[in-house]
Amino acid sequence: MEDIKIDKKINIKGLICPYTFVKSKIAIEGMEVGEVLEILLDYEEASRSIPKSMEDHGHKVLKVEKINDTDWTIVVRKEKE
Repeated sequence: MEDIKIDKKINIKGLICPYTFVKSKIAIEGMEVGEVLEILLDYEEASRSIPKSMEDHGHKVLKVEKINDTDWTIVVRKEKE
């Protein structure tokens, strides 16, 4: 996979649903179409619910990766306003 240029990063470790999605949604709403958001989290349920919610809102999930025993990164490209 080619290198992805990350335009914004947020760290939502320590948060649980629905706060994980709310923080992610606010972050991507403040970005321009085509920009890429990286989300760092440690709540396993959110590693599944955030990508689904982002796709439901019309954005493109580029990557979901478990990076260690407790953390995941999710990379999302904003596709529409």
